[in-house]
Amino acid sequence: MKETTLKEIAETLGISITTVSKALKNYPDVSLKTKNAVISLAKELNYTPNTFAVNLRTKESKTIGLIIPEIVHHFFSNVINGIVEEAEKNGYLVIILQSNESLALEQKQVALLINKRVDGIIMSLSNESNDDAHIKEILERGIPFVQFDKISKIIPSSKVIINDQKAAFNAVQHLIDQGCKKIAHIRGPDNPQNAIDRFIGYKKALEKNNIPFDSKLVYTCQNVTFQEGIDFAKQIITEHTDVDGIFVITDLVAVGVLSYFNEIGIKVPEQIAVIGFSNWFISQVFTPKLSTVDQPSHEMGIAAFDLLLEEINNKKDKKAFAPKIVELETNIVIRESSKKK
Repeated sequence: MKETTLKEIAETLGISITTVSKALKNYPDVSLKTKNAVISLAKELNYTPNTFAVNLRTKESKTIGLIIPEIVHHFFSNVINGIVEEAEKNGYLVIILQSNESLALEQKQVALLINKRVDGIIMSLSNESNDDAHIKEILERGIPFVQFDKISKIIPSSKVIINDQKAAFNAVQHLIDQGCKKIAHIRGPDNPQNAIDRFIGYKKALEKNNIPFDSKLVYTCQNVTFQEGIDFAKQIITEHTDVDGIFVITDLVAVGVLSYFNEIGIKVPEQIAVIGFSNWFISQVFTPKLSTVDQPSHEMGIAAFDLLLEEINNKKDKKAFAPKIVELETNIVIRESSKKK
């Protein structure tokens, strides 16, 4: 079907293209009679505005890009909901891309969003993201940019984060308060900042309570999966029969640990207490219910979009913008997997 243009509407009604454009935008200098005639004909001919042409004039696409490591994770799906809800309220569409924890794919996706001329980009970095050249290109082009969750501290952009060190410290302190004396840590890959900070928080809690740090009690995930939880649970009880607590990088892996313990009859928390991170919905439905750190994912999405919109508006108004850091609070959710007392 041929696309209707402003010119066709103008010729049909015997008026100028400018008048048609003004009528559709409800300009006050166009009579009500003319406006009604233009709107009626536009509906009849199924006219839709040429958004590409509008974008060229306004230098706005009214779209933003969102790159996340994985969509299926409960945490990221909640972040997406927060971003999309806020974007919708403010007239923006969101292009959602999944990096699959791959630096190469993340680089391609950044290039795609730049070529699409999005008004801004929100990103949680992949586990492989140790080369910041593609991120620097975003900033060099003056594209508003916000990082969240998995971030690079050296990139000067706005960020929405939690205090991972503090949250991990509190999680391990909870295990210690329950009487745990030998605590293993199943951590994330070496690269992401949040995995590093949670590991540091784990070590600080041990140090504060005069519990010696033992590197042999630290197990490193490569892909942060349910199966890794099962595999590391097997290793822990084989290599360290006196472990009585485990702090796990995220709930998905922690549920793998609980699954294996259930299978072989280890009592949780009586023999080994377990605490996860993120408060995924599965933590409440698994047996035993998983203690965890509640990470405000939906609020993180809202805050990330609001920061991006502020930067977009400053750029539009040609005002200077200094990057901001929003730190959201976390709290420990105590359930059956860790409550000994």
